[in-house]
Amino acid sequence: MVKRLAIVIVLLIASVNITLSQCAMCRATLESNVSNGSETTLSGNLNMGILYLFAAPYLIIATVAYFWYKNSRIANKSKAIA
Repeated sequence: MVKRLAIVIVLLIASVNITLSQCAMCRATLESNVSNGSETTLSGNLNMGILYLFAAPYLIIATVAYFWYKNSRIANKSKAIA
């Protein structure tokens, strides 16, 4: 189990560069803003916003799954005792 978790973590860390890119429409908008002389910090903020919106549902689902698993283990232990 620990070995699988370590593999997943390594794969997630290795794919960070891929996840820091934007969608095609966002990239085109940012490139046109940069070529017009607008702020360049906007692209970094947009990247973080995209990652936040991407990760939030998965974190919520993982939290619900964790508590569901925890409660099912407690219920199984109480059935085994009875």
